[in-house]
Amino acid sequence: MCTAVSFKTRDHYFGRNLDLEYSYDESVTVTPRNYPFVFRHVAEIPSHYAMIGAAYIQDNYPLYYEATNEKGLSAAGLHFTVLTKYNEPCDGKDNIASFELIPWLLCQCESVSQVSELLKNINITGDSFSDALPPSPLHWIVSDKNQSLVIECVESGMKIYDNPIGVLTNRPEFYFHRENLSNYINLSPYEPMNRFSLNVDIKPYSRGMGALGLPGDLSSASRFIRAAFIKMNSLCGNTEEESVSQFFHILGGVEQQRGCVRLGDGDYEITVYSSCCNTDKGIYYFRTYNGSSIRAVDMNAENLDSSEIKSYPMIDEPDFAFLNKSEAQSV
Repeated sequence: MCTAVSFKTRDHYFGRNLDLEYSYDESVTVTPRNYPFVFRHVAEIPSHYAMIGAAYIQDNYPLYYEATNEKGLSAAGLHFTVLTKYNEPCDGKDNIASFELIPWLLCQCESVSQVSELLKNINITGDSFSDALPPSPLHWIVSDKNQSLVIECVESGMKIYDNPIGVLTNRPEFYFHRENLSNYINLSPYEPMNRFSLNVDIKPYSRGMGALGLPGDLSSASRFIRAAFIKMNSLCGNTEEESVSQFFHILGGVEQQRGCVRLGDGDYEITVYSSCCNTDKGIYYFRTYNGSSIRAVDMNAENLDSSEIKSYPMIDEPDFAFLNKSEAQSV
């Protein structure tokens, strides 16, 4: 499963945990302005906004998991399982395959409001990228520095929701997650008051009891509540270092550790990687399950007028820094 977050300090940040039982050797990928995006049912876009994000590259085509364009608009696809219902192509609509949605939006739009206009005529189809890569059941979060929305394709049609929380996880549908917040309306970062009874003297015995009842399991519903609570009560300085560090701490509150979500046949989910993109500066930060050091790729250090995509591997190796050195370490 996955968790995505939109977060604002002095700059705007967007990123996600990718929680899966496998990796496609995804890479940090920069698609410059003149890479020709070819689509299945609509016209090619030869020139467009540049973008950066995590992608699996197949046949020189970036299959983006999440990305941010040079105008600061971001989008991410998250697993949505059996609830997803894509359509067949139809006349009079912009027929966009599910794997094309992120680049199609980020190629053309600068803001969520522009995305909303494009979505009025969209039909999301279930085309496979290839026989080996059938369509993934997804829903999407799209964010700029001011607002977020969620796109879901279900049996009753495409649903578009405003998302003032700026968080998305997985199924159920977004309206459930939004309403489910009401069950946690009493959570607070402050020390709780005694509302149990005026006739009994009750005092908290520990710090943090204002958040008593905050769910700690790894289900999508619980991760949504926990990520929303951490994000919306998060205090952070305005420097880049403070903001990026805080963003990864927010994602760390919902990460999955090896062995805690077992799927059978020896498989288990882990947080394959966590990402954080400064959408104002085009800097994509990431860390992986084994490589906990934060690494970065700056989109603006590349030739954005090129026609060739550029990718960097997501390093998944430990990077320990000893503050002293023993004889055993030198053997």
